[in-house]
Amino acid sequence: MKVHGVLETSIYVDDLQVAVDFYRRLFEFEIMAEDQRFCAMNAGDRSVFLIFKRGATHTAAHLEGGVIPPHDGDGPVHFAFAIERDDLQQWEERLVAAGVAIESRMHWPRGGESLYFRDPDNHVLELATPGIWPMY
Repeated sequence: MKVHGVLETSIYVDDLQVAVDFYRRLFEFEIMAEDQRFCAMNAGDRSVFLIFKRGATHTAAHLEGGVIPPHDGDGPVHFAFAIERDDLQQWEERLVAAGVAIESRMHWPRGGESLYFRDPDNHVLELATPGIWPMY
C-alpha cells in the first residue's frame, strides 16, 4: 500500500465568487462542481483545487453517498502549483497583465525557481519549476 499523492488542496475564502473568478481568470481551471458553499476545480494531473466559503462548512454535509465531516480554516495559507521551467516567463507576464503583484522570487539550490504572489484572501501562492525538491 502507498499514497499516490495529494488529491485535493483546500482554501477558505471570504467571498467565494471573487475567489472563483480570480482562479478561473488566472489559471483557466475547469469547474467540476460548485454550490453556494464551495467550488471544485480541475488543477491538473489528478489534482483538485477546492475553494470553500469560510464558515459555510461548519456543519456536516449529508450527501447521497455519505457524510462529509465539518471543516474550516482561518488565516492565509501557502500552496504551490507546478509549472514547466520554459513557461516561467509567460506566467510572470500573465501575472503582471492580470495586475497581480509578484511578492518574491526564489532560486533554489537544485535549479528550480519559484514566483510568490497572493490571492484576494491573502493566501500565498507559488508557481514552481522542477528542481525545488528531490522528486520535483
